[in-house]
Amino acid sequence: MTQTPDPGAEQNEPAEGIGEEFAGLTPEEFLARTADNTAAEPAAGDAAAEAAEEPADPLTAARAELAERTEDLKRLQAEYVNYRKRVERDRDVARNQGVESIVRDLMPVLDAIVQAEAHGELTGGFKLVADELARVTTRHGLVAFGEPGEEFDPRRHEALMQMPVPGNDEMSIHEVMQKGFELGGTIVRPARVVVAVPTGEDGEQPGDGEAGQPAADEVSATGDEPAGD
Repeated sequence: MTQTPDPGAEQNEPAEGIGEEFAGLTPEEFLARTADNTAAEPAAGDAAAEAAEEPADPLTAARAELAERTEDLKRLQAEYVNYRKRVERDRDVARNQGVESIVRDLMPVLDAIVQAEAHGELTGGFKLVADELARVTTRHGLVAFGEPGEEFDPRRHEALMQMPVPGNDEMSIHEVMQKGFELGGTIVRPARVVVAVPTGEDGEQPGDGEAGQPAADEVSATGDEPAGD
């Protein structure tokens, strides 16, 4: 007698292609096992991505880091050099200000020495002190200026008065009333001078017919009568 196959029995048999690891599992165990496998796949993908981001050549990475550190050192060195220059500049400014302050206090003394020398009174121990003071001020960069015959420079000379001088072709220093001083190229005090101005052929300042009048007044002040017409 031929047996008829039971359709239900075929459905209960495990399907082909299912691994033996899932054989005999309950539905709950099967779902738990497949969930674990699904969660493991993204983790493997992340590990692969991290491996791809890492440089393939360690030497290349070391060179890149060395270049970055070198740039940092260069920047720090430049900042240090600028800092030293700024400190030195501020120190020079403070020093010059201190020297200038002392020089201004010494100006009356220096003027007295110049006057004494002009009158022949700079002798003996007074001359030794004056010479030493001149050496000290020169060592600190103080220079006196203003001599008769120099070209008049309004930036360096203060004109107290003008005097027409026949045959003079340009404005020049006729007489120095007070020496000027400069410190490190900076004018501390201009020289106070009498300026010799050019005159025309008739002895008057060109361009001003009254320019010679102060000179005539000075002659009359001596007691001599001006010449008549």
